[in-house]
Amino acid sequence: MQDTNLQAFLAVAREHSFSLAAEQLHISQSAVSKRIALLEQQLGASLFDRIGKRVMLTEAGNAMLPHAEAILQGYRDAQQAVVDLDGVVCGELSIAISHHLGLHRLPPLLQRYNRSYPEVRLAVEFMDSEQAYARVLRGDVELAVVTLATERQERLVAEPIWEDPLRFVCARDHPLASARSLDLAALAAQPLILPGAATNTSALVRSVFNTQQLVLQSAISTNYLETIKTMVAIGMGWSLLPVTLCGELHQLEVDCPAIVRQLGYLHLAKRSPSNAAKRFIALLQQQRRDAAAHGA
Repeated sequence: MQDTNLQAFLAVAREHSFSLAAEQLHISQSAVSKRIALLEQQLGASLFDRIGKRVMLTEAGNAMLPHAEAILQGYRDAQQAVVDLDGVVCGELSIAISHHLGLHRLPPLLQRYNRSYPEVRLAVEFMDSEQAYARVLRGDVELAVVTLATERQERLVAEPIWEDPLRFVCARDHPLASARSLDLAALAAQPLILPGAATNTSALVRSVFNTQQLVLQSAISTNYLETIKTMVAIGMGWSLLPVTLCGELHQLEVDCPAIVRQLGYLHLAKRSPSNAAKRFIALLQQQRRDAAAHGA
């Protein structure tokens, strides 16, 4: 059972499309179809149904999915284990990075890593933190650098690197801006702009208001903090944003405990990090030590 056929199977299963799978794999659509046909011939079962424009897994396809993922992960781990025997830092390092961290925290670190370990092929994907969690759990990427969830998951090692305080903000001409001091109840009565309810940041914010049985009035929901900043600036509502994004916005004085996100890295607990991953983790941990030394 060739790994290229399994890669094609997983790509089609994820994308629900032969054409999108072909784009992802950088091959022709006919090549994807041929690989799937060969795999189906080997297994003696149809793996996909075409429903309208979407391609869906059959019962056999669903049964095959976790085994295909495990086989390919086994191939990758075996290849990396051989490389790591010599202590060589090379191969591919796949990392999922949240959009905010990719913009505001990681560029200098990625540059330093790339210069220090030119033999490593960095495969970086930018996505929501929650998607990154799922990608690590599936074994699609080795590391993720994201907003950490408030609850730990047994299958993951999750280590905080930065504390990211959130500030209550609104437009300078917003009605809330004239108040000297506010409580959570006053804020809850006003329209709010927040990331989606399924995000780690939203869960953290809502937990603070839930302690006082307060229901938030979410006016707009978007997972991009830069978009939230823009919506706040034009008076669409108030929000909580990292200090790095507050800029020209008015920061509100609110009577409540500090709300702080934990930003850090995660990987599978039962998967030993490759040499390439270990070096990247070491750079992250150095960032934590530097921040502690400077009181940041």
